[in-house]
Amino acid sequence: MESMLNKLKSTVTKVTADVTSAVMGNPVTREFEVGRHIASGGPGLCWRIYNGTKKSTKQEVAVFVFDKKMIDKYQKFEKDQIIDSLKRGVQQLTRLRHPRLLTVQHPLEESRDCLAFCTEPVFASLSNVLGQWDNLPSPVPKDIKEYKLYDVETKYGLLQISEGLSFLHSGVKMVHGNLCPENIILNKSGAWKIMGFDFSISSNNPSDAELKYTCKEWEPNLPPLCLPNPEYLAPEYILSVSCDSASDMYSLGVVMHAVFNEGKPVIQVNKHDIFKSFSRQLDQLSSMNPALLSKIPEEVREHVKMLLSVSPTVRPDADQMTKIPFFDDVGAVTLQYFDTLFQRDNLQKSQFYKGLPKVLPKLPKRVVVYRILPALTSEFVNPDMVPFVLPNVLLIAEECTKEEYVRLILPDLTPVFKQQEPLQASNMILLIFLQKMDLLLTKTPPDDIKNSVLPMVYRAVEASSVQIQELCLNIIPTFANLIDYPSMKNSLIPRIKSACLQTSSLAVRVNSLVCLGKILEYLDKWFVIDEILPFLQQIPSREPAVLMGILGIYKCTFTHKKLGIPKEHLATKSLPHLVSLSIDNNLNLNQFNSFMMVIRDMLNRMEAEHKTKLEQLHIMQEQQRSLNITNPGNTTEENKNPPSSGNQIDDIFGNTSVNGKENGSAATPSQPNRVSLTLEEKQRLAKEQEQAAKLRSQQPLAPQTIKPASSSSSQTKDLTSSLLNSMTSLNSLSLASSARPPPVQGATMSAFPSSSPMVGPVSNGFNPSMGFQTGGIGMGMRPSGPGLYGGMASTTSTPNFGALTQNQGPSGLTNRPPDMSALDNLFTSNKPKVSLNQIGPQAAPGGSTPWVSQFGSAQNAQTQMQGVAVGMGGMSSGFGMQANPFFSPQNFSQPGAAPSMNPSGVKPSASVNNDLQDLFG
Repeated sequence: MESMLNKLKSTVTKVTADVTSAVMGNPVTREFEVGRHIASGGPGLCWRIYNGTKKSTKQEVAVFVFDKKMIDKYQKFEKDQIIDSLKRGVQQLTRLRHPRLLTVQHPLEESRDCLAFCTEPVFASLSNVLGQWDNLPSPVPKDIKEYKLYDVETKYGLLQISEGLSFLHSGVKMVHGNLCPENIILNKSGAWKIMGFDFSISSNNPSDAELKYTCKEWEPNLPPLCLPNPEYLAPEYILSVSCDSASDMYSLGVVMHAVFNEGKPVIQVNKHDIFKSFSRQLDQLSSMNPALLSKIPEEVREHVKMLLSVSPTVRPDADQMTKIPFFDDVGAVTLQYFDTLFQRDNLQKSQFYKGLPKVLPKLPKRVVVYRILPALTSEFVNPDMVPFVLPNVLLIAEECTKEEYVRLILPDLTPVFKQQEPLQASNMILLIFLQKMDLLLTKTPPDDIKNSVLPMVYRAVEASSVQIQELCLNIIPTFANLIDYPSMKNSLIPRIKSACLQTSSLAVRVNSLVCLGKILEYLDKWFVIDEILPFLQQIPSREPAVLMGILGIYKCTFTHKKLGIPKEHLATKSLPHLVSLSIDNNLNLNQFNSFMMVIRDMLNRMEAEHKTKLEQLHIMQEQQRSLNITNPGNTTEENKNPPSSGNQIDDIFGNTSVNGKENGSAATPSQPNRVSLTLEEKQRLAKEQEQAAKLRSQQPLAPQTIKPASSSSSQTKDLTSSLLNSMTSLNSLSLASSARPPPVQGATMSAFPSSSPMVGPVSNGFNPSMGFQTGGIGMGMRPSGPGLYGGMASTTSTPNFGALTQNQGPSGLTNRPPDMSALDNLFTSNKPKVSLNQIGPQAAPGGSTPWVSQFGSAQNAQTQMQGVAVGMGGMSSGFGMQANPFFSPQNFSQPGAAPSMNPSGVKPSASVNNDLQDLFG
């Protein structure tokens, strides 16, 4: 690693030393920063070309440097001749200004060691491109080494040289005198420019119709840099010492031959015997061998042959060459039009830019990026032309790499993103950008997206033009996956919602809803539930399209795997909203059916989820009871602690059907869906299973015999039994002292609503919200036995009237129903008034019922001891009889027959709602 760094350091040091030694002390360095050596050009490739920048403006330039050390081998007078020739060529170039001539940015400056001047940015000379690498850096730059000319570049380059010669011959009345690949420079954008006016000859009579030029005789003894390149020189220069504009045309013919033949001229010239070589060349040109021009394209081959003619009068002039069919290529014509854009008005430009997208795919990428793109981006300063130029720029951007896009295109696009004037052009720009938004979001860096691209999208959503808003809302879903989530959540969605609520256009409102529906998949579940669904209820209009858009969002959210709507939200918000919308008079039958279909799906899912939850709770309750059965000795300890409200609810509803089967039909509960259990329920179930496992591993405990209270044994006194016995005796005395009829053994209340008149007053429509304290003993009696209950039920201060009525008094006393007429005014009903006496319990003809026959005397004592759990139908929490104002002790001493019940205490065909409806109307 260290050796590589040392090698790199030595290379950089060497290059810096070369540049410093070449330019040090030259006045050019005061204004320009000289960079690396990139190419060579000029007569004999004697000029080294460096890239550079102007210090004041950071403008890119090319610095041409001639190092005087190159001519140290010559005598002083020869050195002076070379320096004078080079100076004259640069000075002449500086005076001439034309698009086809190399543009000089800073005139020639001379120092003790070098000559230097600055021009427009340069890539290389044509000679470098054709394979002549003299005076180039070592190693040869890769971009020059691998550079290959495309046909369109060759055609348009030769056309540019022809136009340059036309300017010199017709405009300046000048012959170049040394046109060759060394003096043709390719600038940064690929345009071909003429330089090297060292041997140019001006006309002696510029005002005359027939121009005359004075030509110097060839002097073989002069240094090569003081002579033109003989291989590209017309024969008349040497043989007849004459020249005119046709001499340059011969040179153009040789250049065309070299371009199509890898840089080789038509005839090789022996520079030591120039006259003999030219005489031989003259014979070859007179009888042109067809094989000599075989590589030249057929459509221009005849013209090249004419250019290489020995007779100057046969050669076409420069103006004629610019009009030959060879240059009528669509690519060449397009590039030529770009070079003359400054001469066109806006109408002509707009027509040209409209047809350009058809031409761009036919051109090489290098030509498009380095020739056409700069010309297009230069038009961004003209706001009226931006809508015509922008589609072409974005078309080029699609073919560029991300690095090329960021380096060459994005800097010019950034101001266009923010353009808002004039309004019409601004709207067109928004439309164009929106159609190419996927391209922008893919290739633009994240910071530029956030600072430039997305603000433009937000502006489009809020645009005053309905067409812009509609297009924006239609296009947003196509690139929503490319927008980062914070920007979508905090900036884009609020603007879409605002556009939907504030617009007066139905199309914008509907498109807003459609847009939201399509981008739901990119949002998280809770953002949709908290922000999107509540927003739907704020939409004021009720047009069918709007209502169907709202329905679509609900349906997408409800059916999407990632999203979904919780059953609580369905029950409290979504379904009420949809039901209210479904009966809107603007909907037709199909639309109403669509609403009902979604509503049914929501109801079915809500029912299934809640049913599954209740089944799971039921299974957990059964597992809890199984724990109590498997551990009977532990229930005594549990009964000493006051039961919680939740446990009482479980006891009351433990034997009822939680599957919604009020008709008492038995069905095997379906397997619970583990996914819907809450964390607390899972923890509770795990603890119960763990406790059950421990209990199964223990030895069963023998039940202890409870001794009478009068016993003087040292064992612990059972306070519960004492309390129950004492309260039983007290109530027996109280009832015995009164003149009330004795109860029939086994008379009781149904644990759930019954169709008989007795149950109405029992339920009375109360629920736990009325604030009654819960108790472990209720109004009905469930069959008990060792196989179902393993111990005593929870004990409270409420006396066990169920046990009391089974053990006292004879059965032969008169039974009379209680008078409840005083309570008739407490209730109102839409039905005909019925007195409470009429709905009170009626005496049965027999003194016993099927329910009583199920319980023998052997069960009575056990029932009294165990405190049979009693439930009250229709209430989630039981309360004792003493707390119920609709009951008195005589109600439980009536001899009337109790309603027929099944062994589980649930009536076979009754419901709470029917009883309440009978009672309250």
